[in-house]
Amino acid sequence: MAARISDEQLKQLVEAAIFVADKPLSKERLFDTVLSDLKVSKKRLDKALESLRLDYLPRGVQLVKVASGYRFQSNDSLSPWLGRLWQEHAPRYSRAMLETLALIAYRQPITRGEIEDVRGVAVSSNIVKTMLEREWVKVVGHKEVPGRPALYATTPQFLNYFGLSSLSELPSIESLESAVLDDRSDEPLSFEAAAEKTPSAADELPNPIDMKENQLH
Repeated sequence: MAARISDEQLKQLVEAAIFVADKPLSKERLFDTVLSDLKVSKKRLDKALESLRLDYLPRGVQLVKVASGYRFQSNDSLSPWLGRLWQEHAPRYSRAMLETLALIAYRQPITRGEIEDVRGVAVSSNIVKTMLEREWVKVVGHKEVPGRPALYATTPQFLNYFGLSSLSELPSIESLESAVLDDRSDEPLSFEAAAEKTPSAADELPNPIDMKENQLH
């Protein structure tokens, strides 16, 4: 028989679970693990998560929802100071990498040939390899044309890394202008601009994605 737990205990348990988890925790994952033997409804869990989110709003660490679930991360506004914890200057991704990633994000599913048609230059195999290794993109099928080229699309890991819960939160084309993306695999980044409607394939390719550091706890 499922054990009972008070609202305060539930809140503490959920907070601790998200804090110690090595990746974002979804509601389903919470129910399957730490809450599996407890009498907790979806409504109570939602209430606990919202209460936690509000508790952390004025603090340096906040509870956020990304594609794979909930996680704690530092407030974006603190990035300039928190970045000093890393002494070495990390390498940056190239313009080609950012443009390729932006095309996949906004026009998915898309083939390598279609990316090359828009950019006007060949897409390096190293760029595709890097995005696949980081699990930012994946092959979701093959286009029914001669050669059946692979179709690429973004993944939940892509959304997690950039602090997004869905593709609808991608910034507008107008907001994507000249910034940089640090190559630190353990530090998720977030889009600078406010979330707006995902552009259609008719939109022009943006400049490199405008992002800033958004450190994990």
